[in-house]
Amino acid sequence: MRHLIDFGDMTREEWDALSARTGAILDRPEDFLEVCRGKVCASLFYEPSTRTNFSFQTAMLRLGGTVFGFADPKSSSMAKGESLKDTVKMVSSYADVIVMRTPWEGAAKAASLYSHVPVINAGDGGHMHPTQTIADLTTMERLRGGVDGLTIGVCGDLKNGRTVHSLIKAMEKFRGVRFYLISPRELALPEYMKAFLRQQRIPHLEVTGLEAVIPQLDVLYMTRIQRERFVDPLEYERCRGVYILTRDKLRRAKENLLVMHPLPRVDEIHVDVDDDPRAVYFQQARYGMFARMALLSDLANQPRWDRTEPVEIGSAPVCHNPNCITQTEWYLPPLTRRLEGKTCCAFCDKELT
Repeated sequence: MRHLIDFGDMTREEWDALSARTGAILDRPEDFLEVCRGKVCASLFYEPSTRTNFSFQTAMLRLGGTVFGFADPKSSSMAKGESLKDTVKMVSSYADVIVMRTPWEGAAKAASLYSHVPVINAGDGGHMHPTQTIADLTTMERLRGGVDGLTIGVCGDLKNGRTVHSLIKAMEKFRGVRFYLISPRELALPEYMKAFLRQQRIPHLEVTGLEAVIPQLDVLYMTRIQRERFVDPLEYERCRGVYILTRDKLRRAKENLLVMHPLPRVDEIHVDVDDDPRAVYFQQARYGMFARMALLSDLANQPRWDRTEPVEIGSAPVCHNPNCITQTEWYLPPLTRRLEGKTCCAFCDKELT
């Protein structure tokens, strides 16, 4: 039984196998039309999504499978007060794989404790987004020939950017990768992610300006300032528009730079960049569909577990992160993990105090 909750769940060998399968699907998609015939994917999107939702649905249909689910929690029994545990146990009775996006950090991890079928994390709040990382790595491998040795600049909202967090997590699998962390101080990378970089000895430098470092980069990974993650609208207004990539700024960049973005964009990449051959974010979205086909072809065909392992019932939330799933789902066990000698919540990765 396997789930994809965090890219760290995969070994380098497993990634290489998934990457090879993605390449095979990209080269000969007609060979995979029946791989998921008779299989059903449950799409549980508690948060708005266009690319990820459509990408997974299209991926499953291209493999010969079918999809059901919801894109609005108000249309689910959650609106009546149903717990995440009960929703997952019910849905896993019908489906062969569950794809889940939620605004609660650690929700996919929680769901995996109770599901009879594999759970795929399609984004849990500002925490992780491992399938976007699969799309990102596929893009780098197809267009740069590999990931090892790349210098990557991640720019924008690094505090709430789950795509950035997942991408950084993935780099423990590769050699010689270096990061420039480009953000306003208010939106700097969370401490638990910095601790991960230090623990894995991944070289990184925090900077507040883009122009000074752009000549050093092999990949520039732009992200939007996410209005939905801000409690204070004034703080959002102070941060929006801080980084805007234009064609003029790209004049100092390498000729083989990859300009990537998980999308949607707002104003952080000017439309005059779209026709630059280094702008690959729309190709990136297409590669993501094929990468999700590879993932579903594996997980949707795994044998079903009729019984899940018994799970301890929690009595009170251990984690004090207000966005953690443990704050609303009271029955979850108090799971922890160690990071740099500190005890952290196993659902959202925040340090326990």
